[in-house]
Amino acid sequence: GRQHCRNGDQEAKGKTSAASSNDFSDPIYKEIAITNGCINRMTREELRSKLAEFKLETRGVKDVLKKRLKNYYKKQKLMQKEHISGDSCYDYICVVDFEATCEEGNPPEFVHEIIEFPVVLVNTRTLEIEDTFQQYVKPEINPKLSDFCINLTGITQDIVDKADVFPQVLQNVIEWMRQRELGTKYSYSMLTDGSWDMSKFLNIQCRISRIKYPSFAKKWINIRKSYGNFYKVPRNQTKLTIMLENLGMNYDGRPHSGLDDSKNIARIAIRMLQDGCDLRVNERIHGGQLMSVSSSVPLEGAPAPQMPRYRN
Repeated sequence: GRQHCRNGDQEAKGKTSAASSNDFSDPIYKEIAITNGCINRMTREELRSKLAEFKLETRGVKDVLKKRLKNYYKKQKLMQKEHISGDSCYDYICVVDFEATCEEGNPPEFVHEIIEFPVVLVNTRTLEIEDTFQQYVKPEINPKLSDFCINLTGITQDIVDKADVFPQVLQNVIEWMRQRELGTKYSYSMLTDGSWDMSKFLNIQCRISRIKYPSFAKKWINIRKSYGNFYKVPRNQTKLTIMLENLGMNYDGRPHSGLDDSKNIARIAIRMLQDGCDLRVNERIHGGQLMSVSSSVPLEGAPAPQMPRYRN
């Protein structure tokens, strides 16, 4: 039902005047602004009660609950006006969280090599993890893992000794993605927890393996940026465990297992999609340098995966 709140009209007035300058002159935006004002004044229990009424997730800190309820109302209103379809940006999201060789303190001269390559495939229509890929990788520069690395990741020396080298694992990843028709039949984007997986670990590994950087991984969604911007929280609130906690979820599995980390990141992405966030590419690598991607850039999915050429 429609809620009437005191001071709602004054709150709406300021917001709709700004909205009008963005061609949001439709009266529906005034309704949304008034509703947002009401939601801002609700207690956590009132928010949970209203979310339960709409059969929405009730877990999470108060700011998350407010964002969830606001997006629900907004989407319902705009869908009634046929302004949006309610669809996600991409058909699939590929969540990647590498594990790499490391030493305690990570000396600056130490070269990190990828030792686990996981991919978790999220279907943005069903909002479910549809499939997973995982292979371990044999390091070449530092073939012997440090005790610190073994204890941190749970990856043993025996596991990496039996593993394929990186170019072969990358070829296997690409074949797995091709079989799922990513970039051909279905649009997709890569997603990571932070910038390092692509801009540092994959970048370094491709140089070590003397192959060019793969085109399908040149742009990605940094979920930390997306989460911070969407829920309006500072950067120190975007670590994996904190994001899960604020969304009312516990970590599943073993921390610093690449596959388990990727699954937990995927759970956050799914919850954000449920809450109305349009997860879209916000970072890229160009000439070996990390760069931001503006949300105003036209939406484009990642290309069909191909094995990169070897460097001269």
